[in-house]
Amino acid sequence: MTRQIPITGVDSHAHIFEPGLAMSPERRYAPDYAAAVEDYLTCLDEHGLSHGVLVQPSFLGTDNEYLLRSLSTHRDRLRGIAVIAPDSQPPVFDDLARCGIVGVRLNLVGKPLEDYNTRGWQTFFERVALHGWSVEIQRPIEDLAAIVPSIRAAGADVVIDHFGLPDGVLDPTNPAHRAFLDLLDDRGIWLKLSAAYRCNASPAQARRSVAVLRAAAGGIDRLVWGSDWPHTRYEHVTHYGAQRALLATLLADAAERHTVLVSNPSRLFSLDRAELPNGSTQPEHQ
Repeated sequence: MTRQIPITGVDSHAHIFEPGLAMSPERRYAPDYAAAVEDYLTCLDEHGLSHGVLVQPSFLGTDNEYLLRSLSTHRDRLRGIAVIAPDSQPPVFDDLARCGIVGVRLNLVGKPLEDYNTRGWQTFFERVALHGWSVEIQRPIEDLAAIVPSIRAAGADVVIDHFGLPDGVLDPTNPAHRAFLDLLDDRGIWLKLSAAYRCNASPAQARRSVAVLRAAAGGIDRLVWGSDWPHTRYEHVTHYGAQRALLATLLADAAERHTVLVSNPSRLFSLDRAELPNGSTQPEHQ
């Protein structure tokens, strides 16, 4: 059984990779440097964080091998979000669960939207839900209200990357923003306070977006924080420490930061659960 490390803080969004890995032919970008798991763990240690969630980068496609190797070495501190084909069969889900995968990612930036109500997609989402995982979506906010309900209909939780990728600040008077915000009374929808720079948002704008999310969701208990390390394509404008410090700007109250850094991600990513021999999980108090 994996040893339990006290949860002092969770970085809910980071990536690892190295040169020489097979790249997806559909990639929009490929880095020319390494972001090693050891360097990432050093970032966590330097900023008082015990755990991290590694998200499969889009340029690696569905080849999760490098991610899985890193999870196997540091299972006590790390969980993963994989990218897998929508026709993946149950044994694939079972194997990934045993490796520490707790969700799947749909990076839909720049891609045509599909009909997520089809039987094939609904079966995929149902399998995600059966494992207690979430579906993580990266897509500009204008399209989220057309995607999220289909996933929720299958019973899977949904996690939205990077504030929902508005251009600047979330605006409740914008009809497309409002359509998404109106979904947030559904307690199966979560959102990552991460990569405000990908939204062209200043710290002040990001803080206003948090206020909008708080109002729409009735609180902050479905918000998590992520560094987006190593900040691909934005390495020249930010660094880990700046992103960690930004959280104090977004949430001035220490108790609220604890909720976003510890309580919320512990529930979402099953960090507060004990492993069973078959790789499934159950709450420790049961």
